[in-house]
Amino acid sequence: MMQNTSNPDSLNQGSADNHAPASLAGMNAAEAKEYILGFIATLKLTEKEISSLEEEAVKWKGRADLARSRGMSDLLAGAEKEAERVNARLCALREEAQALKDGIDSMRRQLPGVAARERSVDPDVLEQELLMALGQTGEDVKAEKAFRELEKDHAADAALEALKAKMKG
Repeated sequence: MMQNTSNPDSLNQGSADNHAPASLAGMNAAEAKEYILGFIATLKLTEKEISSLEEEAVKWKGRADLARSRGMSDLLAGAEKEAERVNARLCALREEAQALKDGIDSMRRQLPGVAARERSVDPDVLEQELLMALGQTGEDVKAEKAFRELEKDHAADAALEALKAKMKG
């Protein structure tokens, strides 16, 4: 059987739709774990770059708005062009991140089969090892999810209060 030794960074080459789900065929549990961790690391770097580009997109939108408000058409054209470039890259990176997530999910679903072939690896233990390698525990993941929900609820409440205040005043 041939081992799948593809590099997860290869997902960043080409468009996201050209990638079939990654296969763990021919790997043992340790190799599969290392392979998936490579994808997770690539995903984290991609998410970090997305965050940075989102900040840059906001900056260029603000600059375009400022140039528009001051009637500086030469600066406006440059700012809009740069904002467009940043947004195009951001869109491409979001597609790559989604392809990475899909690939990771696909491989995680394959882990029980890899473990069954070896009969010496428990998929729950492997998942916990993956989480620990990422510096997370099951409780951390649950807490993070709870905080995200709480923050979303808080943002909705704040928006509602702002709307009420606007309606009164």
